[in-house]
Amino acid sequence: MAGPVGTAIARTSTFTFADTEQMKQWAEGKGSHFIYTRYGNPTLAVAEKKIAALEGAEDALVTASGMAAISSALLGVLQAGDELIATLSLYGGTYRLMRDIFPRMGIKVKFVGTDLAAIEKLVTPRTKALYIETPTNPALRVVDLKRAVNFAKEWDLVSLVDNTFASPVLQKPIGMGFDVVLHSATKYLGGHSDILAGAAAGKKSLIEKARQMVIYLGGSMDPEVAFLLIRGMKSLEVRMEQQCKTAMAVAKYLEKHPKVSRVHFPGLASHPDHKLAKRQMKGFGAMMAFDMKGELAAARRFCERTRVFLLAASLGGVESLVLLPVYSSHYNMSAAELKAAGIEAGTVRVSIGLEDAGDLIEDLRQALA
Repeated sequence: MAGPVGTAIARTSTFTFADTEQMKQWAEGKGSHFIYTRYGNPTLAVAEKKIAALEGAEDALVTASGMAAISSALLGVLQAGDELIATLSLYGGTYRLMRDIFPRMGIKVKFVGTDLAAIEKLVTPRTKALYIETPTNPALRVVDLKRAVNFAKEWDLVSLVDNTFASPVLQKPIGMGFDVVLHSATKYLGGHSDILAGAAAGKKSLIEKARQMVIYLGGSMDPEVAFLLIRGMKSLEVRMEQQCKTAMAVAKYLEKHPKVSRVHFPGLASHPDHKLAKRQMKGFGAMMAFDMKGELAAARRFCERTRVFLLAASLGGVESLVLLPVYSSHYNMSAAELKAAGIEAGTVRVSIGLEDAGDLIEDLRQALA
């Protein structure tokens, strides 16, 4: 069928009905007609189908941000009195949601290390779900997906995983048995640092529960953002391939630098989870972190001297970025919490973009001098 190459943007808040009978059918759940963009929109539907295809999922949902996807998916399966088991090393926003907000809603969260050691001891009759993130933000620890999903199945828990750092290119948890995969689509799926977006993919019944939470709480995606997300996903694989290649070169350079005490990158043999990452991921990703020997003062000096690397939050775009987790994703966390998450005062998180590897390494050399 002839038609436009690009996806049409349904720039509208509401949709007309042909007649009152069509409206009645929609109200009874018998029709698939669009009524209001908070409930659904043709452009959003295209993005959702593409994400479901990328993850090999039955269904998918797009949201206004990654946190909207995470909170909606979790609230779709949890209620007051329930318990959630989650890995301790998480994106700061997710951790604070679980630490500060869920207890106010009567939801208890129990944390476990990324090695999942003694996780069976945390289960009670109230436990309803398992939430993991791998690789983790920003410490780049890797969680054993097979062990996690087997544990969830044994105890009849809903299994959810944040797949943002790996993207569907490097890791497909649905194929390993996970119920729901989550993304900050702001990052690699969008890929151009110009949208806020989230996504959840998985079992149709669970995605429908998350969709209802989006409708109730209002975390819906804008149609123009959906268009940009669709555009970004077209180049996802080629971007990820190049970014992974450059990240390996940068990580090897940093590992040998005298002012760097440790590099957190699963592609390095020195990384504690290197063998696991090699086994369950197609590639090692384009995110890394490193610890400065001079701690926070040295890390601040480095970040203020970079020229090619931009000092900015977020990740996964075509631009290479650096930031200090203690001043961004993991602010307002105690020293004990930072230590448990594998973060030091002098930890610098790095997102590798599409610049020339040689230019990035030269920038590191002068900034670290």
